[in-house]
Amino acid sequence: MPQPAAAHDLIFYFVGVTTGSSFANKMFPTWMELFGRPEVKLVGIDHKIHDNPAAYRATLARIKDDPACVGALVTTHKLDMLAAAPDLIDYLDPYAQITREVSAISKRDGRLEGHAFDPITAGLSMDAIVGKDYFARTGGHVLCFGAGGSGLATLLHLINQPAPGDRPARFIAVNRSQGRLDHMRRMVESHATAIGVEYIQNADPARNDALMAALPAHSIVINATGMGKDTPGSPITNAGLFPTYAIAWEFNYRGALDFMHQALRQVEARHVTVVDGWAYFVHGWAQVVGQVLHQEVTPALFARLAAAAAAVR
Repeated sequence: MPQPAAAHDLIFYFVGVTTGSSFANKMFPTWMELFGRPEVKLVGIDHKIHDNPAAYRATLARIKDDPACVGALVTTHKLDMLAAAPDLIDYLDPYAQITREVSAISKRDGRLEGHAFDPITAGLSMDAIVGKDYFARTGGHVLCFGAGGSGLATLLHLINQPAPGDRPARFIAVNRSQGRLDHMRRMVESHATAIGVEYIQNADPARNDALMAALPAHSIVINATGMGKDTPGSPITNAGLFPTYAIAWEFNYRGALDFMHQALRQVEARHVTVVDGWAYFVHGWAQVVGQVLHQEVTPALFARLAAAAAAVR
């Protein structure tokens, strides 16, 4: 569990659901040595999923008013945090304006600034997984369980890909509640894209199995929900069949990871490639920490950060 900072320390808040269980607590002190900022300490703030707006406002006010706080990283609550307190943030970067979420909160010249790094993080992670022209080479589609921050960011990354071969013909978003799907639809409608986006409100894992079974070979199936980490279970059942030669991408990197284990059981029979959320986690933290500390994360520095993270995994 993150420890309270001493009086002379500076504070980097980590806003999540179960922050005490995150590998970030082991990783962060080493990272601060690499950034040359050992005085910055990690302090966790846990919220319930879809917490009371007043609770989010209180956290954002705490970040803004605490002179020892340098900023914060936000997971899970990226959309809810901004929706609860847009008036407390003085600046939103372009991605935050588009997605209406904040994953990083930094301070500059007395202003509180909100940033959305998930589109960048999703892009770096996906490009490393699929390589160039994946969709042109394979004809695969994308089925994304979860239309919140990371699912939204993945779609935005694909929309912004300049080469047609790097964009799928079809992106299916499935979410338990309608509100996140409506938000995603508004974002898509603000962009010109040839991707056929489908929005499906569903909470039944058996129906998700059917959606997955209808995909062509080589499709990418994503768990962008908190299921398997923040909440129990998986968006699919144990009977669900992945497309042959599919990529099963589990955005979580810790917890029960039910979705990932379901996919692992089909590696041999259906030639499924399974990827967890570790790369997404490391890229995401590196981007946010660099922004909050106002330091560039060069390729050389990122290589050292990634190695340090892997050493404590």
